[in-house]
Amino acid sequence: MRIPKREVKIGNLTIGGNHPIAVQTMLNVPVEDVQGNVEQAKRVAAAGCQILRVTVPTPEDARLITALKNAVDIPIVADIHFDYKAALACVEAGVDKIRINPGNIGSDDRVKAVADTCRLHGVPIRIGVNAGSLEKHILEKYGAPVPEALVESAMYHVALLEKHDFDQIVISIKSSNVPRMMESYRLLSQKCDYPLHVGVTEAGTYRMGLIKSGMGIGGMLLEGIGDTLRVSLADDPEREVEAGYDILRAAGFPVAGPEVISCPTCGRTQYPCIEIAKEVEKRLKGYKKPIKVAVMGCIVNGPGEAREADIGIAGGKNEAMLIIHGKPVRKLTGNILEQFMEEIYKL
Repeated sequence: MRIPKREVKIGNLTIGGNHPIAVQTMLNVPVEDVQGNVEQAKRVAAAGCQILRVTVPTPEDARLITALKNAVDIPIVADIHFDYKAALACVEAGVDKIRINPGNIGSDDRVKAVADTCRLHGVPIRIGVNAGSLEKHILEKYGAPVPEALVESAMYHVALLEKHDFDQIVISIKSSNVPRMMESYRLLSQKCDYPLHVGVTEAGTYRMGLIKSGMGIGGMLLEGIGDTLRVSLADDPEREVEAGYDILRAAGFPVAGPEVISCPTCGRTQYPCIEIAKEVEKRLKGYKKPIKVAVMGCIVNGPGEAREADIGIAGGKNEAMLIIHGKPVRKLTGNILEQFMEEIYKL
């Protein structure tokens, strides 16, 4: 069951409460290449990205925020590390959220300036704690980036904002160690009602990154924790977005578009089940209907497993039984793939 958190508005999107979990990614084009960032932003928006983050190292780089706001209709988050003036410039440029750790930007006057400006413009702030960059005094206290240390760091930054009556806060508390990441989020969720952005940081390249993110993010979602998510991959941002939706779907959350299920096949399989399953998934990319499609290898378990799908096939020797809404309809022979696709599009 979802653990409800306070609602926070990010541009035209609201997170927390009972609002759907939002999928986020981050642009990875060099910040000085404004047109390259705009083009990548359009691609991730087309892939379904709901919140888009971009790094803004200096106040001058806030021009990128203006360009992105003019290019896509999804909330833009400015990633700020040390220069508080960059945060102020991004707010003036119309950014929808700031990602900044207030303890990293210097004096309390600077923290107050950011908090006041964000409050005035209705811009929330995400605090992002990373196991690889804990504050020195906290790391010395615990000796390692254990979950308790990560949570203490998060609450330290929260207190710096709350001191200035700022409470439109989102928190992330990431580690590349999945068990540590999960325990950190559990502890943090018990301590506050701010919405949580979940993810595994430095997860790796696509294969291992997807496995670690599926375990960590999916595990948190199944425990009811998480209001936004990012699958961090050393890959194209579009693939992060796709993976995010796949994890949501696997965790049982409603996701627009089709779901293709298929058995792993065995020695009983007598038709090209794997090839057909891959091609069906490829052709349905971008298809909007929320249908469940089953491609099963044989008649032993196939009909029963396909019964839960809207449409499916169960293979025989050079043929397949077409099953629609749990009922066998007819046999497909010859070009099974093309006939099956025709039936899918009729739904």
